[in-house]
Amino acid sequence: MNDSDKEYVIKVRQYPNTTMFGAIEMAKNKYPKAIAYDFQGKLTNYTDFVKQIEGIARGFVKLGIGKGDRVTICMPNTPQGVICLYALNRIGAIANMVHPLSAQKNITFYLDVSNSKMILTMDMFYEKVKSAVEEAKNETKIIVARIQDELPAPLGLVYRIAKNRDNMKYPDREDDILWTDLMKLGNDIKLPPVSYKEGETAVILYSGGTSGKQKGICLTDKNFNALGVQIAEICGCDLCDKNSFLSVMPIFHGFGLGIGIHTILMSGARCILIPQFTVDTYAKAVLKKKPNFIAGVPTLYQALFETNRFDGKDLSFLIGVFSGGDALSPELKKKADKFLKAHNASVQIREGYGLTECVTASCVTPVSVAKEGSIGVPLRDMVYKIVEPGTFKEKKLGEDGEIILTGPTLMTCYLDNEEETAETLKKDKEGNTWLFTGDMGYMDEDGFVYFKQRIKRMIVTSGYNVYPSRIEDVIDKCPDVNYCCVIGVKDPYKMQKIRAYVVLNKGEPQTDGEKQKIKDFCKPYLDRYEWPKEIVFRDSLPKTLVGKVAYHELEEEAEKNG
Repeated sequence: MNDSDKEYVIKVRQYPNTTMFGAIEMAKNKYPKAIAYDFQGKLTNYTDFVKQIEGIARGFVKLGIGKGDRVTICMPNTPQGVICLYALNRIGAIANMVHPLSAQKNITFYLDVSNSKMILTMDMFYEKVKSAVEEAKNETKIIVARIQDELPAPLGLVYRIAKNRDNMKYPDREDDILWTDLMKLGNDIKLPPVSYKEGETAVILYSGGTSGKQKGICLTDKNFNALGVQIAEICGCDLCDKNSFLSVMPIFHGFGLGIGIHTILMSGARCILIPQFTVDTYAKAVLKKKPNFIAGVPTLYQALFETNRFDGKDLSFLIGVFSGGDALSPELKKKADKFLKAHNASVQIREGYGLTECVTASCVTPVSVAKEGSIGVPLRDMVYKIVEPGTFKEKKLGEDGEIILTGPTLMTCYLDNEEETAETLKKDKEGNTWLFTGDMGYMDEDGFVYFKQRIKRMIVTSGYNVYPSRIEDVIDKCPDVNYCCVIGVKDPYKMQKIRAYVVLNKGEPQTDGEKQKIKDFCKPYLDRYEWPKEIVFRDSLPKTLVGKVAYHELEEEAEKNG
């Protein structure tokens, strides 16, 4: 750790002993007139932000939502999604965060597994969410938000007329409610004092964990508040109301919610909310808004450096440039650092490593020191060890082993899944709980950590974790399919693309039409980023001695032949 890093470490020592909302209220008390978020040019200060949160909180109380109840937030990065998160937290309810582009059947799964009483979504997703709700086990009220309600007045009117006329009829079920009506509903409600109890679930995020099957990850107020303090310490400045962050990483993702939203807001800084991402809109936002901090997955930076949008532009306003979601190759890091220097930015790109099971990053490249191939050093109070896989037997410095870690951001459990929780969270002899990551790596004599490979079978495509077994289960259900195997193959933009090797039932034609038929079959069951990009027909697939498909052989073949 260099001297500049030590400067930031000593300035903050205590984690806020309060809820996530309580941390935002503290920021409001310190910076009442500072801008909390910028949405398409509409600026909202911290005082008004907290008023909006409490207005929606009163609406929820009026509708019977209380402590411990779960409400699903199925939203892009819009003000309503952020306000709803903190409103639920204000009254002790739990925010269940899901991808708005999730397949209908997956939304039903998220509603069922979380036992959600309500779901917030955009009007453009209403029909899909309604179908998901109708298949769910319990009755679920839908809250409908409209993007034009949060746009600056002229832009909102244009959007309503030009783009959103067809959705103005929603909601069309009797018990569903508009977001704007929810805001007015609880005017006669008096909210109770903020109640904080360490260890209670505040947010549920989703991940495949070690098995690849989607599971809810139960995270607490302390998890998020601790992360906020940790990141503020190492960000490269005294994070405050003078700073801004381009919040493009989604709020249903640990990186996006934990750093892009909560860390920034509890520090009194400004979130620049980006609801829909393209390389072009991202580049435009960077140049127009001049954020001090940006973050993204490696594929985003790869695309950014290939656009001509930044030709001749000055990026000296950047204080922090972070990469996460996938390994940053040494070649891409060199390219990024060269790009930043050429555009007058005095910073390097900084890689982070973490899992949703500890919210997001728990290890980050220091401000001014980087080692090639390293994912950095652990954040304050995060302890890393390299061990024999599945054990507490430590490896020597420089030796490969499984990465395990402990600290204040560890999840409490997988939702209603004791077996997988026990596989992932394990106690040592001293009673300390450690997260077994399923990732291989090593540590050097300076405490820098190096990621090598995943023990678990997983594909990373455009920053999303995709589990082959999940896709295989769906393809195998297709009536024309005998069996299949899914792997990730190299892709210059996505890092990996999804390829399915398929053996059809006898007599089925190996045609392009059949490939499309399989892809169409997958769509209702898989999220868009899980859809197989390529389908390759084979008469048979290689097998191991015990009769399982030898996916390693297919990976080696793809590595060799493309």
